[in-house]
Amino acid sequence: MTFEQLTIFVAVAEREHLTQAAVALRLTPSAVSASIKALENFYSVVLFDRVGRGIRLTRKGKVFLREAKETLARVKTTEAVLAELGNLSTGQLDVHASQTIANYWLPPLLLGFSQAYPGVNVNLTIGNTATVAAAVINGDAELGFIEGTLDEPALSSSTIANDRLVVVAGARNQHEVRAEDLMRESWIMREAGSGTRSVLEQALREMGIDPASLNVSLVLPSNEAVLSAVRSGTCLTALSESIVTPFVENGQLRALDVELSPRRFTLLRHRERHRTAPAREFEAYCRAYA
Repeated sequence: MTFEQLTIFVAVAEREHLTQAAVALRLTPSAVSASIKALENFYSVVLFDRVGRGIRLTRKGKVFLREAKETLARVKTTEAVLAELGNLSTGQLDVHASQTIANYWLPPLLLGFSQAYPGVNVNLTIGNTATVAAAVINGDAELGFIEGTLDEPALSSSTIANDRLVVVAGARNQHEVRAEDLMRESWIMREAGSGTRSVLEQALREMGIDPASLNVSLVLPSNEAVLSAVRSGTCLTALSESIVTPFVENGQLRALDVELSPRRFTLLRHRERHRTAPAREFEAYCRAYA
């Protein structure tokens, strides 16, 4: 079994699609297919079921996927130790972040860090709170950034910055809305599992409002989609101040007089895994900026 075979297997298993894996790995589909078949034939095990034109992991494949990902994570750690010997002249830093942080707070930090350490290859993946935490636990990310807090024994979490959610309405919604009116309004929300939604729901509970009682007209998977929908109608939403400010200033959105509790941007890292020099330096860089 080779490192390349493990990498190919994980890529195919995560996508359950040969062609998509081949594109991600910059290989031909035939090369990816041959690698999987060689692995199955050598160990006399079926890792994928061929269902119609698609593929699905078998039970044995799912077990092997956990082991393969852990092995790749250990290899990545070993490479990082060698990179540290170069005093950050080389190396890799994998960061996962929730949408608000990844799109609005992190970019200037990533740019500054990359300019300071051009030899370090920084990879950013955008997700939500649940996927970011899973990535750090699985070793796919060394650092994770989420909105709000998270109780996960495997992870160390600490506040990296503060933020504020603002309740806004589209410009067409001109009637006064107070805290006691929120349950009567129509809402557009982020998906369950997103930091923005979790923080909003907690803030509502602190105000004595059951989030389940809100009239939710639409659930959308990104801040940009929520913004677009709210701007074109009369619904309410709550998003980071850094996101809505430009639209409030140009009149496309109206900030409502509803005070929500401040929220935290939280840094996640694994409690037991080795923390590389790029990760330590980037964390320090973020704290200095904050």
